[in-house]
Amino acid sequence: MKKIEAIIKPYRLDEVKKALNDLNIEGMTVSEVKGFGRQKGHSEFYRGAEYSVDFLPKIRIEIVTAEAMAAKVVEAIVSSSKTGKIGDGKIFVTNVEDAVRIRTGESGETAL
Repeated sequence: MKKIEAIIKPYRLDEVKKALNDLNIEGMTVSEVKGFGRQKGHSEFYRGAEYSVDFLPKIRIEIVTAEAMAAKVVEAIVSSSKTGKIGDGKIFVTNVEDAVRIRTGESGETAL
């Protein structure tokens, strides 16, 4: 099994959800997060004063899927969230040793 963690721009979430739904991905966790990469934030003006916005709003999507589906999930996220501009985000893929469905006690891929 693989865990796919994607950090994307907030306004791309609906497109990503649709792309994942088209792959029959049934479960995901979505969190509102803040951070920065190469973007390094930006400066804004408020009531005539300049201030620095260091952490930008992002969305983190976490999905655990069968290893065979991981490449398709990553491609779906890339194609639906890419704008071609700095700050599009990142995707991290890690191995998952086990998963357990608490309600039934199922483990492994059947727990997904």
